[in-house]
Amino acid sequence: MNILNNRYDFGEVSLLDLFGGTGAVSYEFASRGTTDIDVVETDRRSCAFISNTFRELGLEGARVHRLDVRDWLKICRKHYDIVFADPPYELRWLREIPEMVMSSGAVSDSSLFILEHPRTLDFKNSDRFTEHRSYGNVNFSFFRK
Repeated sequence: MNILNNRYDFGEVSLLDLFGGTGAVSYEFASRGTTDIDVVETDRRSCAFISNTFRELGLEGARVHRLDVRDWLKICRKHYDIVFADPPYELRWLREIPEMVMSSGAVSDSSLFILEHPRTLDFKNSDRFTEHRSYGNVNFSFFRK
């Protein structure tokens, strides 16, 4: 978040949180002023938890979508300023996620896509890769159109 803090006014950005899990990434953005948030998650209990937390926090502009990320990316027509994905590391199609996101309607020329991934994956040869950050075992690759 500190990297993004120098680049964005969080109160002005829209966020798409793919593989929402517990919603931690969305809550972090919300704590910094982001109100336009969409979370995509398949697990029913996780969706209910995130929805309840959004209500408790009074985040009226935050929405949860119970849908497979691949299906969401096929139908999404809203451009987000930041797209963040924290997929399960054992996901068979994790390597394909950057291309799926970058070719979807969720991103514009100015969008930033951030992928959290295991250190065993390297996206530096991707046409849209811009930078990599590593914090212990957690790795983030950044992409732009």
